[in-house]
Amino acid sequence: VAETSRRLADTSKRSEKWSLLGDLLRRLEPAEIPVVVGFLTGAPRQGRIGVGWRTLQAARTDPATEPTLDVGEVHRTIDQLAAVSGPGVTAARRSLLVDLFGRATAVEQEMLWRIFSGELRQGALDGVMVDAVAKSSGVPVAAVRRATMMSGDLGETARAALTGGTAALAEVSLTPGRAVQPMLASPATDVAAALEATGPSSVEWKLDGARIQAHRRNGAVRLYTRNLNDVTERLGAVVGLVEGLPDGDLVLDGEVLGVDDEGLPRRFQDTMGDFAADAPLGRGSGLQAFFFDVLHAGGAAIVDEPLAVRREVLTTVLPA
Repeated sequence: VAETSRRLADTSKRSEKWSLLGDLLRRLEPAEIPVVVGFLTGAPRQGRIGVGWRTLQAARTDPATEPTLDVGEVHRTIDQLAAVSGPGVTAARRSLLVDLFGRATAVEQEMLWRIFSGELRQGALDGVMVDAVAKSSGVPVAAVRRATMMSGDLGETARAALTGGTAALAEVSLTPGRAVQPMLASPATDVAAALEATGPSSVEWKLDGARIQAHRRNGAVRLYTRNLNDVTERLGAVVGLVEGLPDGDLVLDGEVLGVDDEGLPRRFQDTMGDFAADAPLGRGSGLQAFFFDVLHAGGAAIVDEPLAVRREVLTTVLPA
């Protein structure tokens, strides 16, 4: 894995990156696939681990001369690092890192350092990895992209593609309570080109706040950012709004922002300052939601319906 990471950094050709990733992915055990995808995209399964620069510096040690680490062992160590808390947390993390780095070869140390520091830059981000998964598993890239969007999990999508092919990917669907990757803007050379690509379109004001998706499943509400981070505890007013909406399970897409006493949007930096405030009693509890899309309502996913249909459903779900 570390050698593949090094070779990925040495080439700028996407075709070579696909080949390197495909060769590696096909050699992995099913349980290793999500972990390795996380390693190589710089996004470990555990999310933010909390290892700071000073802790990494203090853990520096001479590399091992022979490789002995395996994927599962490194993954379990990261689990331990993420779970450490309370008094002595820094010393405990340093001890775990010293042991891990002491057993890693030079090329393994380099990869681990970059993963922990958030400095892994080898050109194997999600877009390249999606294409590599499709090519190495022999499935359409559109199927990989859709499953990744619906599951919010590229690693598990890769495992499904490599072990079950197109049929396994087809089983991945939008499920309330499980964050999905947001639909994002795409570029076009001009308005005419955009309309030619999309067909019938709507033109709307953009309220500049923090993108969220709201999920309600069996009455319980969870809120996620565009990066799929759970921010439910920060946004008390939004949770209360979604709890009171009709129609059972829901998935809504929108923005949260602050408004002044006259109902006008506040400055973006003011909204983001409130959004980042400590939960659950921080200033984010007063931010309001502005939903522009609905992906699940009335007991069924409607994400594949045209926007015109989804917006009509939205008017029946949200108050005026």
